[in-house]
Amino acid sequence: MAETTTITPSETGFKQHAVRGRFNAAFFRVMDPYIEWNLRSRKQRVFSGLPREVVEIGPGVGANIRYLPAGSTLVAIEPNRYMHGPLRDAAHRHGVQLDLRERMAEQTGLPDSSADSVISSLVLCSVQNPAAVLAEVRRILRPGGTFRFLEHVLARTATPTRAAQRVLRRPWAWIFEGCSCERDLEQSVRAAGFESVTIDRYRLHTPFLPFNTHIAGIAQA
Repeated sequence: MAETTTITPSETGFKQHAVRGRFNAAFFRVMDPYIEWNLRSRKQRVFSGLPREVVEIGPGVGANIRYLPAGSTLVAIEPNRYMHGPLRDAAHRHGVQLDLRERMAEQTGLPDSSADSVISSLVLCSVQNPAAVLAEVRRILRPGGTFRFLEHVLARTATPTRAAQRVLRRPWAWIFEGCSCERDLEQSVRAAGFESVTIDRYRLHTPFLPFNTHIAGIAQA
């Protein structure tokens, strides 16, 4: 049976927004089957062979817990309290031990070189400082450890998707609590100082046009 540890109090200034926080928790619970249907094949490849203890930055409502073996431990770095209830429920359903920490990804509070694997999906788009988050990921990874990620990214110039990203960037960011549809996250990961980086680019075909350009990959510390 999954267990949840005492939540570490937030020390990094995440601003809880009652309306948007609740909306996003509900949105991602409702949309989980649809998002999972679109991303399953990529997640199966990127999250294959995860170790028994994994750190996840921004696990939200627990969409990736299904990729952890029963009995494993997830150290969950999640500052949005409205995500915590669904995240606990997901851990319980899948038999995953949950170590839930109410912190932001820029400052996980974990020791240096303490993790074999860090994962994220649809997170670097909404953190305050992607470069700082990636530096933190490198800090907590052991030599040879892996950062495994799936993210939506900036579209190519002069495309309908890029035009939609430009037009919708402000309402998109407001609704999804700072999420940017205009970040070149591939370049951010490649510039973060990992020993090796493998990235696949792909496109989803969904009604959420700003969201349709994606990357998935593994970076090794």
